[in-house]
Amino acid sequence: MEQRVLGRTGREVSVVGLGTWQLGADWGRVREEDALAVLDAAVESGVTFFDTADVYGDGRSEQLIGRFLRERGDAGVFVATKMGRRVEQRPEHYTLENFRAWTDRSRTNLGVETLDLVQLHCPPTPVYSSDQVFDALDTLVSEGRIAAYAVSVETCAEALEAIARPGVASVQIILNPFRLKPLREVLPAAARAGVGIIARVPLASGLLSGRYTRETVFSPDDHRTFNRRGEAFDQGETFSGVDYETGLEAAAEFAELAPEGASSAQTALRWIIQQPGVTSVIPGARNPEQARANAAAADLAPLPPETLRAVEELYDRRIRAQVHHRW
Repeated sequence: MEQRVLGRTGREVSVVGLGTWQLGADWGRVREEDALAVLDAAVESGVTFFDTADVYGDGRSEQLIGRFLRERGDAGVFVATKMGRRVEQRPEHYTLENFRAWTDRSRTNLGVETLDLVQLHCPPTPVYSSDQVFDALDTLVSEGRIAAYAVSVETCAEALEAIARPGVASVQIILNPFRLKPLREVLPAAARAGVGIIARVPLASGLLSGRYTRETVFSPDDHRTFNRRGEAFDQGETFSGVDYETGLEAAAEFAELAPEGASSAQTALRWIIQQPGVTSVIPGARNPEQARANAAAADLAPLPPETLRAVEELYDRRIRAQVHHRW
């Protein structure tokens, strides 16, 4: 699989990675053996990049990856984790003392001496303008707790502020055919600064897979049930902030743009991969078949200009009014 340099880390990662929120929590229960099978299938398909967080299953996702790395020492996987969402979201919690405690816990969970990459996990907006926060992150690097740091953001404005910080290696942001706003300013600014872009929520929480209908019922512990209006965390993390009914209609149109032999989900991933400035896209997977199908998107031919134009037109007509002004 094609590898790209992840911004200021200087390390190469696969253009299709694996997001592991599903393996921890908020998507319904996944058994440990099933989670490990997903990780194995991803690596066997060429994936060299896992994205996790200390809050996914309160550490379960990290622990599962740690077990996998111990059992597959030859896997050569770059692991990015995140920190900050296990406490009340107030800027005063983003201190060196807390950072040390949080990263020490993640190091234990993952079974590593030095974390490859730690991302602030969608912190409160004032955190981005705090020199003290970024000085603390620099200290973690000098102490050997982490090799590099980054941010996961909710808004384009937060992304641009983070990109201006000289120590930020990469920015993780929601990007998919239903969320085009980052294309305008964020991706070009990141490219100019040498900052990597990790595209998350690439399938709009599954909407772009084309598998859901008005009759689809998600389990009670799935965020697609309990966070549709932002009840638990930012609404943009669920269906990219798109109203479910609107998303279903738009997804049906998007599916018609898929090349012959490719699924709707693979088409969405291919669209993201070919956006200038994107380093890696991190779809999740609940079973090995999904992991292999996602990885196969890297093998698709680039989408032609007429398809790219059709995606923009679909977004402008159905989605823009709902999400463009918020994120």
